[in-house]
Amino acid sequence: MRLPVTLLFALWAAAAQAAPVPYDLQADRSTVGFETDFGPDRITGAMPVKSAHLILDFDHVSNSVIDVSLDAAHADASFPFAAQAMKGPKVLDAAAFPEMVFRSTAISRDGDGAKVMGDLTIRGITRPVTLSARIFRQSGTEAGDLSLLTVLLKGTLVRSDYGATGWSDMVGDEVRLLITARIAKAD
Repeated sequence: MRLPVTLLFALWAAAAQAAPVPYDLQADRSTVGFETDFGPDRITGAMPVKSAHLILDFDHVSNSVIDVSLDAAHADASFPFAAQAMKGPKVLDAAAFPEMVFRSTAISRDGDGAKVMGDLTIRGITRPVTLSARIFRQSGTEAGDLSLLTVLLKGTLVRSDYGATGWSDMVGDEVRLLITARIAKAD
C-alpha cells in the first residue's frame, strides 16, 4: 500500500537531525520507464539500471546525491520494432553509447516533494533535466521507518537535444520519464 504524498514532509520531519544516509536500489523491484507519442498511439518502455549511487539527507535535502547509469543496450519497448529502432544508430545508438547516465546537481524541497536537477548524458551529449520526486514508505513498514522507501520520479526530455532524431516523422520528440525506484537503507 502506497502512503499519501503528504507523508513526504512527515518522513523528512521524522528524520530531523539525520545525517546523509546511503541507500541501495532494489533493481528487481524498480522501473525506469518512458513513453513517447507514436502518431495517435504511445510507445512505452523500460531501461535496466546498471548502477546507482544514492544518498539521502532528510534534514538537509540539498546534501542528497543521485547518480544512476542505465543500460541503453538492453532497453525494451512496447513492441519489437520500436525496441530495435530505439537502440539503433538513428535514436540511442546503443552499440556506440551503451550507457545513459544521470547525475544530480541540486536537490531541493518542492511542496510535498522534491525537485531533482541534474545532468543527463545520452549518446555522449549531456543536457540538464529536472525531475519531480515523491517519497513513500514501502508497504509493511512502520511509521518513521525509513529503511525501505519508494521514490517516484517524473520528468520530460526532448530526444532531439541528444541527437536521437530517427523516425521524427512518426515518433514524438518529447519523452516522458516515469521512474519508480524502490530503495533500501545500505548496511
